[in-house]
Amino acid sequence: MDSIRYVDTRGVVTQPLKFSEAVIKGIAPGGGLFVPQEIPSVTLDEIASLAGMPYKQQAAFVYERFGIDFEREEIDALFDIIYGDNFDTPAIAPVVPVGEDGTYVLELWHGPTSAFKDMALQCLPVFFSASIDKQRAAGGPGHDYLIAVATSGDTGKAALAGFKDRDHISIVVFYPDGGVSDIQYKQMATQEGGNVCVYGVRGNFDDCQTSVKRMFNDKEFNEVLAASDNVVLSSANSINWGRLMPQIVYYVSAYSQMVAQGALELGEPMDVTVPTGNFGNILASWYAKQMGVPIGTIVCASNANRVLTDFIQEGTYSIEEREFVLTSSPSMDILISSNLERQLFELTGRDAAKVAGWMAELSATGRFTIDDATYAAFANQYRAGSVGDQESLDTIKEVMDEHGYLLDPHTAVAWKVARRNKGANPMLVVSTARWAKFGGAVYRALAGIPAGQELPAEVASLTGAQLNRKVAQMAGVTGTYAVPPSLDQLDEMPIRFTEVVDGTTAAVEAAVKATL
Repeated sequence: MDSIRYVDTRGVVTQPLKFSEAVIKGIAPGGGLFVPQEIPSVTLDEIASLAGMPYKQQAAFVYERFGIDFEREEIDALFDIIYGDNFDTPAIAPVVPVGEDGTYVLELWHGPTSAFKDMALQCLPVFFSASIDKQRAAGGPGHDYLIAVATSGDTGKAALAGFKDRDHISIVVFYPDGGVSDIQYKQMATQEGGNVCVYGVRGNFDDCQTSVKRMFNDKEFNEVLAASDNVVLSSANSINWGRLMPQIVYYVSAYSQMVAQGALELGEPMDVTVPTGNFGNILASWYAKQMGVPIGTIVCASNANRVLTDFIQEGTYSIEEREFVLTSSPSMDILISSNLERQLFELTGRDAAKVAGWMAELSATGRFTIDDATYAAFANQYRAGSVGDQESLDTIKEVMDEHGYLLDPHTAVAWKVARRNKGANPMLVVSTARWAKFGGAVYRALAGIPAGQELPAEVASLTGAQLNRKVAQMAGVTGTYAVPPSLDQLDEMPIRFTEVVDGTTAAVEAAVKATL
């Protein structure tokens, strides 16, 4: 199959790149994001046939259909590594029915760090390393790479786990100090590996993300890194297409599972509700739909930081004077949704000039308004809704009481929004984290302690791991729903990283330089 090349959303890259080149670069010069020149298609029969395959073969099928510049034998070998023994279920991303009204949950948290980020960040590092080898074998540059990551909690640990001790690669992660759970912090701060480093940032996730993006676009800083350290920056955030493509796979797989389970007939649509912050996960469902997966309505679920819900409902993206709210679903505490740029590019008929203008306007004024045609295209593809913290906590308890199924706070947001938008089609609720990543919020929900009220002193003094044990006992969870050893044993791991830096580009650049 011919290789599909990659263009950027702002039209700066004039020579389209191969998949391996786009993965290594991460972000395009000028700040644009890479997307495939064309979206491949799959037939219904091909989708149905996937249900009988191991997940690694399903992934290889999708990657090959995208015409990446790897031979099928290479792809198969890489996915043997990626989906070897890294997940706690052979299904990798199972679809399970919850209740009897056609609601299903896509569980994306069976990987090594208990978050959906594993689905992409077990893949990206392997393909990144293979792309470096391909580049060097072709006589390309022999420099090393530094992966810079901004995280709202889950991406950081998943990226650290995926990239640790890889040749020619080092990784630095920046997280908002005080803006992640105890479990998330300890997962990052205890990370093993000789090529990893972690910094807290004074500020919120948007401060982290903006500073890292500006570092990528700081031409002088990048030239200094290349000249003095022989290092080139790249990204493991969802701005990297290598992060997004593995996410397309699980929507293709989910539909095939739904057909195999008898949830729908081949060709009938399923609706999808996705808890959304940076717009990457939900965008992957849109790409799967464009490939030919029968997805009906795509529902964007927001927490109190409802910038995306407001945008989809009104057509104006505004962070101007918008309060940043710390919630019990911190991975969605985001106001600047990077992957929205890709969707704008696709829904404007790939009008790079228009997208570049909107992004410049957002940077300068904190807002932009899309034209009527683009807004109509969004309204045709998406619905949206938001859920406050108390509602999400109530939902955790409600679903546990009614169905014996324990949600994390992010999935609870999606569940509640899905209920409001449930129609005749089966509804797939995307579950992005194991409940034990956020045991404090889950305890609060099950114990009936209102959002914002202090936990009892004897509970507040517990570590995340200790609190998880308490919740597990309350809920009676077993098997793959129990607390995994990787989370249960965090208190026994030594803390390696404690440094906190200012949320400025200069401070982030200084931290990166200090790691080399």
